[in-house]
Amino acid sequence: MVYGKACHLPVEVEHKAYWAVKECISGLKGGIERKLHLVELECLRFESYEKSMLYKERMKAVHDKNIRRREFRARELVLLYNSRLRLMLGKLRTRWEGPYRVEKAETYGVYHLRHSSSPTIFKVNGHHLKLYHGEKIKSNKKVEVFLLEDAPGGEEI
Repeated sequence: MVYGKACHLPVEVEHKAYWAVKECISGLKGGIERKLHLVELECLRFESYEKSMLYKERMKAVHDKNIRRREFRARELVLLYNSRLRLMLGKLRTRWEGPYRVEKAETYGVYHLRHSSSPTIFKVNGHHLKLYHGEKIKSNKKVEVFLLEDAPGGEEI
């Protein structure tokens, strides 16, 4: 240290310059090897890209196979999924609203719905709908109701 500042001796500077020149010369000799490594690295990158594309295609095929295509016709009754209900409390509360009547079905799964109590018609994506079976259930069976206090063979203690 000279007057509080670092100084470099000419020998150190010469040694570093010699080391740099030596590295450059050895780099020129191994240039072919370096190019081969770069080409190999490029091949590995391209191969991994191809494999990832094949994986994505297979995953898309599996996903698309499990998607149920829902098609509704005009005048059918459907239920509409309420996605905003997730923010509200009550985990046993149903997330399906309705029934709504399908007024018109367009291409790409767009449906025009109308509620029975409102004259307004609005558009909905078909993925948010499911068929409503409430009015279709009609049976001629009689239902018998048994109360626990009227159970046969029940004795009071």
